[in-house]
Amino acid sequence: TVGKWGSGEVGKGCRAGIAIAMSLLIATPGAAQARRFCAADNAGLTLPTGFCAMIVADSVGRARHIAALPNGDLAVALEGNDGGVLVLRDADGDGVMEARRKFGPRGGTGIALGGGYLYFGLDNTILRWRWSDGMFEPAGAPETLVTGLMSRRQHAAKNIVLGNDGSLYVNIGAPANACQERDRTPGSPGRDPCTLLDSAGGIWRFETGRTGQSQADGHRFATGLRNVVSLGKDPATGALYGVHHGRDDLGRLWPQLFNDQQNAEKPAEELFRFEDGGNYGWPYCFYDPELRQKVLNPEYGGDGHIVGRCAQFRQPLMAFPAHYAPNATAFYRATQFPAVYRGGLFIAFHGSWNRAPLPQEGYNVVFVPMANGVPSGDWTVFADGFRGDRSGQAQHRPCGLAVAPDGSLYVSDDRAGRIYRISYVGR
Repeated sequence: TVGKWGSGEVGKGCRAGIAIAMSLLIATPGAAQARRFCAADNAGLTLPTGFCAMIVADSVGRARHIAALPNGDLAVALEGNDGGVLVLRDADGDGVMEARRKFGPRGGTGIALGGGYLYFGLDNTILRWRWSDGMFEPAGAPETLVTGLMSRRQHAAKNIVLGNDGSLYVNIGAPANACQERDRTPGSPGRDPCTLLDSAGGIWRFETGRTGQSQADGHRFATGLRNVVSLGKDPATGALYGVHHGRDDLGRLWPQLFNDQQNAEKPAEELFRFEDGGNYGWPYCFYDPELRQKVLNPEYGGDGHIVGRCAQFRQPLMAFPAHYAPNATAFYRATQFPAVYRGGLFIAFHGSWNRAPLPQEGYNVVFVPMANGVPSGDWTVFADGFRGDRSGQAQHRPCGLAVAPDGSLYVSDDRAGRIYRISYVGR
């Protein structure tokens, strides 16, 4: 079942929202401890009743994905020429992570911990350092697990997930909007078949038992995905999930078929559970939130209504507003938050740049209740206020998510380099 959204439903919460509101009346263990880490203004965020926030680190650089370490430290992937891996530590117990160590040859976006290693995803390479609990920096040089990954300027970031099976899963974004013969050119037809899918536009699986692999050594686990920066997993089951970045420019490239309003509201961002061998439809199709189905892209003969070959591709579990830019997912399997959140999914939306003439939106963290691996209610906005004053550029843009050992939720911001911690303290 595809979750609903629309102008009359966004943020209402419906049944899920009522359940959340009721659950907040019950305090959870550890509330007194969490209350010590609350800013008077909740760090500028708007949160559900009973939750609070504080800034644990600021101005750290372009903070992309993050990983909570078992000893309470936080590993941050910093993007850019002066980036690398940054480890943050609260050395004096005041809630602020004032101690910092940075290492790595250059910037990247993916970060993961498991099997005695800390993994780092650069644009074309996956590195790893031997890592044990309590370490603040590596003792030696990194190993190269995979090199030679498809890397072009558009969608070059490599976010990574360590599967419960011990494999490493890598999102390899497609360096294109809709695989046109001339990218982002009005009227240009799509390549059919889209040969980019041979080396990008999907999720690849690599072994962690050997180093020095190339992309050809990997297994293309899932395909038909323009860019899944938000790739994550349910730690309880190992199932992979993510929200697909939909295409852009329907109205600009095909004005005879889509007006400005439709360009702003289509296509939806799509939540999937990824399965081995699954094909999710890009670049041939997009999910239309108004029609509630996949339809054929105009580059491949679509007119905004034709379904055609799109009937054969996997449908989303839930749809979100267009161009919100989903950048991270995190399942909540801790116990600090009220019971209604447990087993549910948090999604960080980086925010839009292309919803004109409508206001730019997103810049928030939303919550999706889950049961038996699928959404059990509508999504609701969990944390808002990152954007700040709407008159200019967003002050902060959510990017990474991680659940701390104590059950708090960390959120990274790659606009101003801020790290937030959100905790539940009860009423």
